[in-house]
Amino acid sequence: MYDNKDFKIVITGKGGVGKTTLTSCIAKLLAMRGMNVLAVDEDPQMNLPYALGLPIEEASKIVPLNKNLDYIEEKTGVRPGKSWGSLFRLNPRVEDVVQRFGIKVDDNLNLLVMGTVVQAAAGCLCAENVLLDSVIKHLALRDNEVIILDTQAGVEHFGRALSKGFSQCLVISDSTFNALSVAKHSAELARQIGIPYVHLIINKVKNNNEKQLTRFETMTQSDFSNLFDSVFYLPSEPRFEALEPDVTRIFYENSLYIVEISKLVESLLTFQKYHKQKTLQES
Repeated sequence: MYDNKDFKIVITGKGGVGKTTLTSCIAKLLAMRGMNVLAVDEDPQMNLPYALGLPIEEASKIVPLNKNLDYIEEKTGVRPGKSWGSLFRLNPRVEDVVQRFGIKVDDNLNLLVMGTVVQAAAGCLCAENVLLDSVIKHLALRDNEVIILDTQAGVEHFGRALSKGFSQCLVISDSTFNALSVAKHSAELARQIGIPYVHLIINKVKNNNEKQLTRFETMTQSDFSNLFDSVFYLPSEPRFEALEPDVTRIFYENSLYIVEISKLVESLLTFQKYHKQKTLQES
């Protein structure tokens, strides 16, 4: 039993660096360890159901919360697209959301597909965004539970403080300058909203990526040791191309990627235990 009630992990980074694959593998590993995992898909691409191995016919029928107009209207009092300019509830009660819309993927592993609001003219203060933000804030944890949030590419979700109150942030990147630039900015924003532990995950490692990381720090005059609590390197795994969309089938292979993911999960659990002890001492 893992008795920590604020074990919430947000996974962020530039598009195409492997966020959803990392999310699905960590969720699977924690569930295999006996933890109750809720994987939350906030990425508008909605690839997490497929990556976790949900049958394609079932996954293709999922209606994300941001498209569930009846639920949005029920909770906010406004139906998107038909009640423009109307006043809506800013703090809708959404305690029933997992029970009504959670999808069982495997033993100890459930999925909630939120989607996100991407219309350019929608703005932040619309009924859909208010509902989605409320859902994240009201996802209460019980003992032995963990929430893993897969976000859309980029840093927009930090602007909405969607992951405020989360205990750990995994910033995933490859070794390119652009991806590391997004990682650096993501870490700065994660710190600003008060996430206690921020980790850098360098994915798709083929050669000596530590040199490229050092080169980036020199070019940008930045010090990642001040931004990140730890740095992990995940090897390139070419079999993902053949295994996708269900990338969790890699667990049935002899993969160095899974070996390194297992070390990462152990570290996350250690950080969480330390976080709990520190919180108790300060209370």
